[in-house]
Amino acid sequence: MKHWRYILILLVLGGQHLQAATEQDTLTVGIYHDPPFVIKTQDNGFEGLSIELWESIAKAEQLPFKYELNSDFIGILKKLEYRDIDLTINPMDVNAARIAKFDMTQPYFISSIGVAIPLLNRSPLAVFISNIFSLAFFKIILLLILVIFVFGFFLWLVERKHNKFQFRPGLWGLFDGLWWSAVTMTTVGYGDKAPKSNLGKTIAVIWMFTAVIIISSFTAGIASTLTITGLQTDIKSAEDIRLAKKVSAVGATSGETYLEQEDIPVSSTYASPILALRALAKKDNDVLLYDHTILQYYINRLSLDEKVKLLPFTLKENYQSFMLPKHHPNFDVINVGLMKEIQKEQWQELQRKYDVKGK
Repeated sequence: MKHWRYILILLVLGGQHLQAATEQDTLTVGIYHDPPFVIKTQDNGFEGLSIELWESIAKAEQLPFKYELNSDFIGILKKLEYRDIDLTINPMDVNAARIAKFDMTQPYFISSIGVAIPLLNRSPLAVFISNIFSLAFFKIILLLILVIFVFGFFLWLVERKHNKFQFRPGLWGLFDGLWWSAVTMTTVGYGDKAPKSNLGKTIAVIWMFTAVIIISSFTAGIASTLTITGLQTDIKSAEDIRLAKKVSAVGATSGETYLEQEDIPVSSTYASPILALRALAKKDNDVLLYDHTILQYYINRLSLDEKVKLLPFTLKENYQSFMLPKHHPNFDVINVGLMKEIQKEQWQELQRKYDVKGK
């Protein structure tokens, strides 16, 4: 009887040990919702580019695993640092600081920073015409006419006694002053009317310099009203982005880091690309910098292609890979498995399935 009792105890202890060993061998894969790489479905399952890639690796290498959902990549980094999870399959940017702190696999995706702007539904000609007939434009014209009148009136007052042939007395003489003022401002220089008195010449010199400043400001004002139209085709580098008044980014991302490195002021930061794109669609901002692949995914999914334009060029490239705690025992197996998978034709088909392409 005692022998059976000992055997039963050994079986129980052996079963517990086997269960513990099995649980220990099961990899905990930390993930967070990050379309199109990791997508949480309505039935609390997961799909996406990284999910299918990882599950192919796990199947081929016979690696048991379980997913652990996190709120964002910051939580992922903390758990990797404390070895609370075995790896993350969300695409992580490869940089020197992370390589020193974690094990990073062969990069499987090359991302880049995309630039999005509000899409104008009107043509440049329509924008120009609307600006010409705007209230602000009429105010500028009225101010210009007033200044022309003031200088023409004062010159006529001075010159009517010394130069009666060019600046006639009476109402017609006042028109002579206005004519001279307008011709001088536009630098046409007909020469049919010119002051002869010293005071008149002084007024003329002051008006000449004032007119140059007014014309320059007037031209700059017209150009600034067309800035948004120019943004659709003129942004090709960081220097062009500086011209935008309101530059936005998603917080703690490569886009925000890029703007900081280029010393470009960030007017607005957002917690997610969805919020950032919706603000851009409402024209709350002029430019948005974020991952090109994810921007394209959300523009298509949220049907923002008629409100937001993703420009046909990208900025800084980022190599992305899986990440594990330093010296993880399964690193080599996972890394080799990853390299095998991305060399297969199925990897190209998988990228086409999720309509993404590394850039």
